[in-house]
Amino acid sequence: MNITRMDLADAGSPERLVLEILKLEPQLPIPVPVEELCLRLDIHQIVPLTTQGYEGGLITTPDKFNGSILFNEASPRERRRFTIAHELGHFLMPSHVPSAEGRFLCKLQDMRELKGGESDRRLKMEVEANRFASQILMPLPKFRVDVAVGNDPDIRQLSAIAKKYDEEAAGRAYVRFREEPVAIVVTQNGKVLRDYRDPLKFLKLSIPSGAMVPAHSLLQRRKHEMGVPSEIDETDAGMWLHGERGRQPAPLYEQVLLQRQGFALNMLSRDAASGDDEEADEEAEMTSAERLKRRLYSDR
Repeated sequence: MNITRMDLADAGSPERLVLEILKLEPQLPIPVPVEELCLRLDIHQIVPLTTQGYEGGLITTPDKFNGSILFNEASPRERRRFTIAHELGHFLMPSHVPSAEGRFLCKLQDMRELKGGESDRRLKMEVEANRFASQILMPLPKFRVDVAVGNDPDIRQLSAIAKKYDEEAAGRAYVRFREEPVAIVVTQNGKVLRDYRDPLKFLKLSIPSGAMVPAHSLLQRRKHEMGVPSEIDETDAGMWLHGERGRQPAPLYEQVLLQRQGFALNMLSRDAASGDDEEADEEAEMTSAERLKRRLYSDR
């Protein structure tokens, strides 16, 4: 790599930083060598984090002359890569000012923040660091091509993409850039932990975090082999989605991947055309600033 921080002096947003990096390093390999990139950009060491309860950290000076990135060595490799990229985002963005002790300390939940922060400066920094990490580890020109492959959304495709990019957060990007409306529901022992969906394409789920998945969902009604994606099966949309104001719901498809320790991925998808009528309903849930920002980012 030939890139230096001087090359990024005029870039202040996550998107602009990634754009400049990719412009200067057009042959950046996949998976992205994130640690090598950090060392080129004045991070002088990447070391395990000893403070309990945190996923990552950045130690630097007020002028950010250089810095050290910390990561939770107990986390899976893919998550560590995202953490390192997240902390690099904090380091590179001029508006991200460390605490009085000259550090950022980030919890696992910080790595999952996707929106908000208009009135919360710390949350805004975490959201921006996540956008930087996602876009540098999954460069859009290549990622969009990989996501578009295949006739239907499929956990097999998602798994292959996650392996190619060596990235745990591939699912969050997949639901955004796949043409069809897609949601990924993460569960453990049948309980919903969180979901990822594009709010402009996929209706809000009726099953909140902490609730059990529907009794007649594909996860519950069939046995599944560990690590083997199920076949895609049509399911009752009413089990997963809020009512659609009296109109006949479009078909909803479900697929399951059973994982270790009771975890499972549930992929819900619809045909591409079915997302058009839902956009207005979902945009109503967003603030005007969120709507504008979401549309701007989707075109980049």
